[in-house]
Amino acid sequence: MKMQRRALTLALLATPFALHAAEPVKIGFLVKQAEEPWFQDEWRFAEQAAKDKGFTLVKIGIPNGEKMMAAIDNLAAQKAAGFVICAPDVKLGVAVNRAAKRHNLKVMSVDDQLVDGAGKPIADIPHMGISGYEIGKQVGVGLLEEMKARGWKLDEVGVLRVAFDQLPTAKDRTMGAVDALKAAGVPVANIVDAPQAKTDTESAFNAANIAFTKNAKFKRWVAFGLNDEAALGAVRAGEGRGIKQDAMLAIGIGGSQTALNEFTKPTPTAFYGTVLISPKRHGYETAVAVFEWATQGKAPPPVTLTSGTLMTRKNQAELRKQMGL
Repeated sequence: MKMQRRALTLALLATPFALHAAEPVKIGFLVKQAEEPWFQDEWRFAEQAAKDKGFTLVKIGIPNGEKMMAAIDNLAAQKAAGFVICAPDVKLGVAVNRAAKRHNLKVMSVDDQLVDGAGKPIADIPHMGISGYEIGKQVGVGLLEEMKARGWKLDEVGVLRVAFDQLPTAKDRTMGAVDALKAAGVPVANIVDAPQAKTDTESAFNAANIAFTKNAKFKRWVAFGLNDEAALGAVRAGEGRGIKQDAMLAIGIGGSQTALNEFTKPTPTAFYGTVLISPKRHGYETAVAVFEWATQGKAPPPVTLTSGTLMTRKNQAELRKQMGL
């Protein structure tokens, strides 16, 4: 009888652990601008990863530092195992790292690499992003090829760099394009900076308008910036001044819905192309990496950099199909 009671007691004690073990692992995916198509695509592919690997994805938008810290606390309360994050400010890296360690959460950054107080990448937070400089060079090469096809003289073309230099990856991207253009023979004097207040189309439009006003001597322009929105803002500003598709070229970065909308217009605009980055890798692979790190102890590589492909009106359908978009 004593043996039976003891067996029953042990069974009852074991029950909560058995139930806990059966619960799916939770992985968070925190992004700074949840409404942007890029982050929506990342979430979509992360959800596919959760379905394939058998974990639960917790999606949270974190537009500012306060909401970011609350989101990390929320994940801890849900007994999550870890999270992927694109923070609203890369300088919040130390706060993210401390919170993750306090709650015993695995953390990996995506898109924007987190930095410490000295501006150096935080070594113990693995990161997946793009080589901003190399993708910027792709933008520059794409512009050069199309200028050559149009017979434009490099010394007569104004170069509009829509700048958001407070974000390191933004500066890397635009300087990559600048260096490619300078290496091909574009005069430094032709390069015009147009600092934008935010990273949206309206801010780029306002910045470009000022630049066009101050540099009316150029009759032909090429433009680029951090993302598709920056390039499109420049295009819209040019159109307002009568600088149309035959006198302007812009290439964005991201391959977002912004670019696709422009490609579907019946008449081509000055928005010539975009360097398509794969949200599938950034969403799917990071979510899987954190899951495997938390459950198998398999740490992700310190840094993984992805590349892009120039997408235009002509190749957009085929290219998006190849990338599962």
